[in-house]
Amino acid sequence: MVKVLLVDDDVDLTSLLSQYLMREGFDVNTVQDGEAGVAEAISNDYALVVLDIMMPRLSGIEALRRIRAASAVPVLMLTARGDNIDRIVGLDMGADDYVPKPCTPGELVARIRAILRRVEGRGSATTSAQRVLQVGDLSLWPGSRRATWRGAPLELTGTEFRLLEVLARHSGQLVSKQDISQQAFDRPLARFDRRIDVHISSIRQKLGTRPDGQSWIQSVRGLGYQLLED
Repeated sequence: MVKVLLVDDDVDLTSLLSQYLMREGFDVNTVQDGEAGVAEAISNDYALVVLDIMMPRLSGIEALRRIRAASAVPVLMLTARGDNIDRIVGLDMGADDYVPKPCTPGELVARIRAILRRVEGRGSATTSAQRVLQVGDLSLWPGSRRATWRGAPLELTGTEFRLLEVLARHSGQLVSKQDISQQAFDRPLARFDRRIDVHISSIRQKLGTRPDGQSWIQSVRGLGYQLLED
């Protein structure tokens, strides 16, 4: 059975969600505060962690930071509906997705399965951590979310890593923003959503320019982006 950890101080909600998840075939454990959630997440072999943002003792954002420092386990954030700041911060720090609260159990299960499909598509955790995605001087290790550029560590946020990984897997090809959103976040691009553009701009700055002065990531207005191979 797939092991899932629920970290939320709302006892009634975690009881409801855990019962539904167990009926759907998941092995579920629950804890009610951030510190206990971090300890449990990094000490046991969970396939995924569901982490609430607003919790006592330790916020979900800080809990995510500590989990990411020790583990690449997929993390799904539970956010207050419309709480864009925490949602964006969570994704940038390495969360795999988010679900606004209140959410239905069916919606949560759908997002969990979508994340697990992405993880399974990369192979086992051990294999993925060792497999490198190489494009010119860029090296990406999706399993461990590590990157190097020209032999030096490349510091990327969680969102930046996912976007660059999509472009690297299609290097030399134009990828539409709609496809980038689907592959990086497993959701369609929302109307007027400029998040991809903002993060691509940040990645460009970190990569610097080509010998000809152009960016390594080319854009075609209204269509998408392309990572140049050399």
